[in-house]
Amino acid sequence: MRERGAAIDIAGLTKSYGEFRAVDGIDLMIVPGEVVALLGPNGAGKSTTVDMIIGLAEPDDGEVRVFGDEPHAAVVNGTIGAMLQNGTLLDDATVGETVAMIASLHRKPVTVAEALRRAGIEELADRRCTKLSGDQRQRVRFAVALVVNPDLLVLDEPTAAMDVGGRREFWASMREFTATGRTVLFATHYMDEAEEFVDRVILMRAGKIVADGSVAKVREMASGRSINAVLPEVPVERPENLPGVIAAERRADRIQLTCTDSDAAVRALLDYPAVHDIEISAAGLEEAFLTLTAQEAAR
Repeated sequence: MRERGAAIDIAGLTKSYGEFRAVDGIDLMIVPGEVVALLGPNGAGKSTTVDMIIGLAEPDDGEVRVFGDEPHAAVVNGTIGAMLQNGTLLDDATVGETVAMIASLHRKPVTVAEALRRAGIEELADRRCTKLSGDQRQRVRFAVALVVNPDLLVLDEPTAAMDVGGRREFWASMREFTATGRTVLFATHYMDEAEEFVDRVILMRAGKIVADGSVAKVREMASGRSINAVLPEVPVERPENLPGVIAAERRADRIQLTCTDSDAAVRALLDYPAVHDIEISAAGLEEAFLTLTAQEAAR
């Protein structure tokens, strides 16, 4: 391996399920203190990569080290705290009992009260897990990951079951955690979360890393543009098929086009007599995501 001091060091990582190559020989290094978003469409290899980092899956080839240790040893040592989207909770146990049970398995946990406070669920300590909402269950999973007092926190779709308010409170808690210099790797479908919160974006497609860098760098790599225009009474499928367009979304009378070639798209869009108020802007992270994954798929 290349850097013993790396938080995560991956070399030549490969994993297949039958004929399907889920992860295809990736190399990756994350330094201590980085906050990193792992992005990609369904089937890109994100969850399989996360599973190998936290020791839930064994690679077919290649190596993973977490602060110099193999994943299983890092978990046992409390180096890794993981919040998995479908992590099981014991329905008959209370929230406090659940977090305390995990704390008892580790050498240097924070107190149960502190983990509950950071997760924003102090008032749920005596509630049984079977009585929790989806949002609350996610917060309990977060408390379970935090109580370990990890150096690396790995999150898989952490806000998937949360409403807007819950997501905002969750990321406020995350800022408190990362302010201590800890390392965070999270997979998410919410591009606005990644754009606002992370130091670095890693974009996967078909088991490979297709982009890696700051949000600004990934946006530059896409070299894409977004077109916003008023185009009433035209089915969204028609502008979606225009030259240079890879995705289209309608919001009332307005359409938003994600483009690989905005010049070609605008020329074709002007064939619609009713179109007006055309605006062209640089790609945001979501548009960059669509552009880069579309480019990779076309190769």
